[in-house]
Amino acid sequence: MGLGAALIGEEEEQLVTEVIRSRNLFRFTYSLPVEQQGAMCGTLEKEFRAMTGAEYALAITSGTAALEVALGALGVGPGDEVILAAWSWISCFTAVVRLGARPVLAEMDESLCLAPGEITRLHTPRTKAAIVVHYQGVAADMDPIMAEARALGVKVLEDCAESTGAFYKGRAIGSIGDIGIYSFQYQKMITCGEGGMVVTSDPKLYERAVRFHDIGNVRDYFKQFVDPREAAFSGSQFRMNEMTGAVALAQFRKLPAIRKRCRELSRRVMAKLCDLPGIALRHIPDPEGDNGIEVYFFLPDAEVTHRVTEELVRRNVPCTRMTGTYCHYARDYCKHGTTHAEGWSPFADLGPMPAEGYRAEDFPRTEALVNRFVALPLGVL
Repeated sequence: MGLGAALIGEEEEQLVTEVIRSRNLFRFTYSLPVEQQGAMCGTLEKEFRAMTGAEYALAITSGTAALEVALGALGVGPGDEVILAAWSWISCFTAVVRLGARPVLAEMDESLCLAPGEITRLHTPRTKAAIVVHYQGVAADMDPIMAEARALGVKVLEDCAESTGAFYKGRAIGSIGDIGIYSFQYQKMITCGEGGMVVTSDPKLYERAVRFHDIGNVRDYFKQFVDPREAAFSGSQFRMNEMTGAVALAQFRKLPAIRKRCRELSRRVMAKLCDLPGIALRHIPDPEGDNGIEVYFFLPDAEVTHRVTEELVRRNVPCTRMTGTYCHYARDYCKHGTTHAEGWSPFADLGPMPAEGYRAEDFPRTEALVNRFVALPLGVL
């Protein structure tokens, strides 16, 4: 159970009941004036804008859908390359492939996020964007990452799915790059079962995101925020409904309390760990900005890590890896380069998969890190 899921209660029930009694489950109820449509989703977006400082926010059906919408807004497509850490959630890789582009895998550093310098190392004339995943409550080191991306003309998509509410040097993650996404899936900090959000301060990207998530439309509701200038294009259908928006809104309002409690607990645990011999705590680029949802530490080698993990489990200390994250090169979709359409793949010109850049031996830094860490998930109750 995720942190937000543990706190589902009267607040969610009250807002859902309001939606049911209104009978306006669809966000764009045409019988209502534009400004009254989508009260739950619209309020959620408004409060997200306030939290992040972004000019625009768009509620989406899931974090995975939000990635596709954001990539679509950036114009990512066939022939493009998108850099992302080899250690990241499935959707980061598959969303790129779904848009016809090639994911280019990068090393991570001791923050368990994209290592600074990797965009520069991996950049080619085909590089369109980089996805920076803020992994499990901790912001990546955005200053050097943004500096190299800007120098190379690479757009930055911040994946905040696992770190809603985290900050980097006083700025909310998601508002630092060109566009950001969040997830409200059941295991996340806040949840509505499935849901997501896209944020940006670029009106062009916002309009394109709106079109991509709603079959190419810019409905009158969104014209309150942007004057449409982009040509219509074929989009998908990733609209959040009002029932989902109600739960997400109630959960979002609990985020400060969740973050406060997790930071308190994580500081207590880290204070006990920091002086133990053979232990190195996860690097946190901005210690004041992290969410504290899990404590990570590194041990000298994989064998010691295995023994320590077994002993912790024996003592009923939860230390299993909760996110389901694995290196992409260890998964079948990457090993084989398969796609939904037989005979088509953005990896076709690389030869038999796994090709260079998609094998464990190509990522010595990442391999050294993922086999030596222990994760201690924290609760909120």
